[in-house]
Amino acid sequence: MRSHTLEQLAEHAKARESHARVVRISDGNEAVIYNERIDGNLEAPSSVIEAARDAIRQDHSALITDNNQRYFIHVHNPPRRMVVIGAVHITQPLAQMASLAGFDITVVDPRGAFATVERFPGVTLMDDWPDDAMAKIAPDSRTAVVTLSHDPKIDDPALAAALRSKAFYIGALGGRNSHGKRLNRLKDLGFNDETLARINGPVGLDLGGRAPAEIACAILAEAIQHLYKGSKG
Repeated sequence: MRSHTLEQLAEHAKARESHARVVRISDGNEAVIYNERIDGNLEAPSSVIEAARDAIRQDHSALITDNNQRYFIHVHNPPRRMVVIGAVHITQPLAQMASLAGFDITVVDPRGAFATVERFPGVTLMDDWPDDAMAKIAPDSRTAVVTLSHDPKIDDPALAAALRSKAFYIGALGGRNSHGKRLNRLKDLGFNDETLARINGPVGLDLGGRAPAEIACAILAEAIQHLYKGSKG
């Protein structure tokens, strides 16, 4: 590996940017692919570049063959994160399930009596108000944001921050009536319909469950679906 490539990989990892190193096996020429850019001494066909971008989306390294040439695509994605606003009953099973699924979990709730170590062992807890917490967390394209407090004073600032970010998934607890009122409040903050469509509300896939653990399962399933398939599912 060239020193320049190593430096690039370190920079992208520090910035939590998804990227991939592509190496042509025959001669060792390589390039780093990130966003829409390519940097390196490898002139790869467009099919290989697209395969690398797809590998990044699928979070899976690959060895491919194109025009009798073999290429190794080594994906470097930041750890997945889930930020949950509201330390409520649903949050407890959701934190456990999401952690098992490979997410780093942060629970945000300014109500200190709710966000306790006893209720959320091994989970990163923040008792900041959501707008301050979200500024510290800085959600990116590997971050899911879920609001569960059902309190507009807590959920709305978090949703506004999430909508201004690259979070790959945004979910909000509440029925259709509550969600409609929520959207109107966010419109008053200047968000348009296209941006507001990023919010999944009512949150979670429609699995039919009502118990906290069942709702948590539906939320996690929807977040994973967005991670790999995009917002269209």
